[in-house]
Amino acid sequence: MGNPLDPRDDRTEHPIDRTDAMEDTTGGKGADVVHLDAIRAGRHPYPSAADTIEHAGPAGPPPADGPVLQGNIVRVDQPGGERRDWLADLEEKARTRQPIVPLWLRSRAEAVHTLRWVGVHYAHVAGYQVSRTPLYAGRLAVRSPRGLARLVGGMVKWTWDLEGEPVRLAAVQKADPESYLKLSRQRDARVRLRVPVALGVLVTLLIVGIVVATAPTPAQWGALVVALAVLGVVGKPADRPLIDRAVIPASVDKLTSDIVIRALTVLGIAGITQAMSKNAKDAIRFVAPITRDGPGWRADIDLPYGVTVGDILDKRDRMASALRRPLGSIWPEGDSTVHEGRLILWVGDKDLSKTVVKSPLVKAGSHDVFRGIPFGCDPRGRPITVPVIEQNILIGSQPGQGKTASVRVLASGAALDPSVELWIHELKGTGDLDPHEQNSHRFVSGIDDPSIAYAADSLSLLRKEVMRRAAAIKTLPPDLCPDKKVTRIIADKRSLGLHPLVAIFDECQNLFAHEEYGAKAGEDAEFIIKLGRALGVVLVLATQRPDKRSLPTGISANVTIRFCLRVAGQLENDMILGTSSYQNGIRATLFVPGPPDKGGDAGTGYLVGATPMPKVVKSAYLDTPATQKIADRANALRQAAGTLSGHALGETPLTTAPTHDLLADILAVVAPSEAKVWNEVIVARLAELRSEVYGPWMELEADARAAQLTTALKPYGVRTGQVWGTPESGGKGANRRGITRDDITAAITERDGKKGHGAAS
Repeated sequence: MGNPLDPRDDRTEHPIDRTDAMEDTTGGKGADVVHLDAIRAGRHPYPSAADTIEHAGPAGPPPADGPVLQGNIVRVDQPGGERRDWLADLEEKARTRQPIVPLWLRSRAEAVHTLRWVGVHYAHVAGYQVSRTPLYAGRLAVRSPRGLARLVGGMVKWTWDLEGEPVRLAAVQKADPESYLKLSRQRDARVRLRVPVALGVLVTLLIVGIVVATAPTPAQWGALVVALAVLGVVGKPADRPLIDRAVIPASVDKLTSDIVIRALTVLGIAGITQAMSKNAKDAIRFVAPITRDGPGWRADIDLPYGVTVGDILDKRDRMASALRRPLGSIWPEGDSTVHEGRLILWVGDKDLSKTVVKSPLVKAGSHDVFRGIPFGCDPRGRPITVPVIEQNILIGSQPGQGKTASVRVLASGAALDPSVELWIHELKGTGDLDPHEQNSHRFVSGIDDPSIAYAADSLSLLRKEVMRRAAAIKTLPPDLCPDKKVTRIIADKRSLGLHPLVAIFDECQNLFAHEEYGAKAGEDAEFIIKLGRALGVVLVLATQRPDKRSLPTGISANVTIRFCLRVAGQLENDMILGTSSYQNGIRATLFVPGPPDKGGDAGTGYLVGATPMPKVVKSAYLDTPATQKIADRANALRQAAGTLSGHALGETPLTTAPTHDLLADILAVVAPSEAKVWNEVIVARLAELRSEVYGPWMELEADARAAQLTTALKPYGVRTGQVWGTPESGGKGANRRGITRDDITAAITERDGKKGHGAAS
């Protein structure tokens, strides 16, 4: 007997159709005669679930090679009927709860701004209508006779049922006596009822007239005014309203889901087109109702699977055409905190490029930089403040896009705080920041080599200032400085020398790309950016050429706040806003080049780091006269506080122009017989040689002293590395960071050769 568990012996249950076994008459072994079509059908390696169940029979699933396991057939993915995880549902509902308090009431500044706008709007409407009260009274008086005629005529028609006269005449013309008699009886019944009512109204009016005639004169005039007003309203022409509109309604259609879907569909994005063709109803999902949000409409949308917000940003101009709105009023943005397909579409009532943002600094008596500087507003009209303390700011754009104007706003805000020490370096020589020269501790305006050298000298001084502040803040007691950073209380103690210091470098590419000063300036700026934030030292850098040479990567990678106006391409965009910004949909290339009066977006850019999410912001505009008024007010504040210093008082500027030669000094303390020497040994010898110059280096830790020399040698192209040596006081040898004397000699030869002084001996 065959094995009952062997499917090859279970011939009656095999799913393939075949005939019974037939014995070969030639004496051969028995053979099976099978149906070829059934065999071909059975070749499919993955039979459907329906076929599996159909052929399973009462004994279970179809046989296969190997033992048959007992059990039920279970589908891995069963369509429909599956139960969702209720905890996941609750989590999703909790995340998408609508706020009890409206968003505009959560921010005090935004609430005040909204309430101020509403108050100003309705105050204007009320004032407009009150001023036109005599005009409206005249219109009512002129229209009152027509109103009286309409009132009397209407009363007569109603009393005698004259409105039914055409119907009765039509019955007579049709020779329909039955209809006429029926209509006549109806008319007689109406008249019998209406005549007493009309007489009652006339008697009442007569009594009122007698009472008014015997009343005092003010009451008579009041009654006359009311009567004329009522008759004037009754006599109003249908095409001429009584009251004029105080505000002309905008010819902007309400944003609806149909309009949004139409706009997204015509963009020609493959993912949207395919999703709409498969399921037009659910391809684009609105996760919240379209609502008013400031001076515009907001729509929160989930794009079809695979479509990102970046795909939409690439076609913003086509979306503006589909929505029939100016390009400057269409502002799509993403919400990557949810997912890359969440689109926040905001459609404004007016073009942002036509908006002039007024700075509150124009009327401010003073300002506190610890509260940030009012910088501009977003497309929804909400004010945007840029934090300054513990930050560094990078501004970049093409020429003529409002970069220097943005710097002017920051400089004005810093100047109005008398505790801030202001260093201004305007390195294109046009005088855009000249009004604040009277408030600056250091100031230069120019593009020549002396101006560039002055700016480089400032960075060297700032580096030393950062090191001094680090040592000073370390000694402060914990109760005064628990977090080891500058606060308002510490800044107000002028004797500590830890007040805010804001250093502005406009057109900084002219400094960092300079052949002689650029490398050292870049090193100093990177050092200040990394360490100066908590110490009250703030750098504001502005450039119109964001490339690796003009803006060192160590600087662009470490600034905390970035403002990018119009740039030409992805490379420049990511140099200012950070790596992958363009890929993530933060694209300053979408702005239109040119000034606002020519349809451009000058002054508008992407602000990153100042707010939780990147925002499109239009900076406030301060022209030269407005800036001069702010600067004069700031100068008066500083004189009263006694905080004017340096250039503002006409003092000779501090300088770090080297009166020594670092390379030559190293050769002086390293004998020709010493091929390789540790950095820490060289620093100790240099401090003995020139204590006024190298003495502060010895106050650092051993590792920091070695790093300080490494940094100082970088501008000369000298690299340090691990060298073998022994301590001068004796001891075991070791590998430590040091220099090779031949490298110093080669650097001097190369440097002097470039200057035309010949080779160094």
